[in-house]
Amino acid sequence: MDNSNQPELCRLHTLKVARIDTRGIWLEAGGHLAHLPRREAREVTPGEQLEVFLYQDVAGELQATCRQPLAEAGEFALLRVQSVGPHGAFLDWGLGKDLLAPFSLQPERMQVGRSYLVLVELDPQGRPFANARIDDCLDPEWPDLREGDPVDFLIWQLTDLGAKVIVNHRYLALLYRDELPASAATGMQLSGYVKRLRDDGKLDVTLRKVGAEGVADARQVILNALEKQGGSLPLHDQSSPAAIQQALGMSKKTFKKAVGGLYKDGLVTLTTDGVRLKVKVSGSDRKK
Repeated sequence: MDNSNQPELCRLHTLKVARIDTRGIWLEAGGHLAHLPRREAREVTPGEQLEVFLYQDVAGELQATCRQPLAEAGEFALLRVQSVGPHGAFLDWGLGKDLLAPFSLQPERMQVGRSYLVLVELDPQGRPFANARIDDCLDPEWPDLREGDPVDFLIWQLTDLGAKVIVNHRYLALLYRDELPASAATGMQLSGYVKRLRDDGKLDVTLRKVGAEGVADARQVILNALEKQGGSLPLHDQSSPAAIQQALGMSKKTFKKAVGGLYKDGLVTLTTDGVRLKVKVSGSDRKK
């Protein structure tokens, strides 16, 4: 089978219905036809477009399903072990057939009922498998990232400093403890920004915009919280980072910068009990 124009396997694609016959629905897939069981899209007609997950069967024929996996090829996800066989563990990734994690790609032997963070990869024949050796799956450099860039990431491991996270399914980074959500756990997906490209070759991320723009956003969050709480917040310099994070979703450092700016602008007063709204805030004041 010539795969030169074939769409990527084990990924979601929007494909056009070419024809329908007694065997099922046939979708145009880069000069090839992919088979979709009729039961998955009974009301479809030729010419319509469907979002499907594309894969190939043991005979190498293209197959499609309307079911969406928990992870596509090239993506990390936290998957639960359904069973263990002679060659490895089988993980539930949202499709009819479970995903094999070979024993050779397990840092520790997987156990039924437990969940593990893995990368979905393809072998040379286009067959998917799970790789739990996370360190081996990450790119050591990030030439396409700049400070302040928006990124998606998921939590890999909780540490004393915060959490090791995987950025854009490619890079290792650190999210510091003062920004961790209270419910932080392995596999949690978050959105944020590149905070720092460090000289030691490591990467830091943050949940809030960096620089002046991030402080401006924090000011708005604080003003909104003050108005919602009747003009006062029981937060101050002595408040714990965890209390500030839980109440406002920002680090203590960002909180102090934002409150300092609001104080200088005459919008709030600072007391031993916390922050108080000094004046009614107009729309123009909020944008400062």
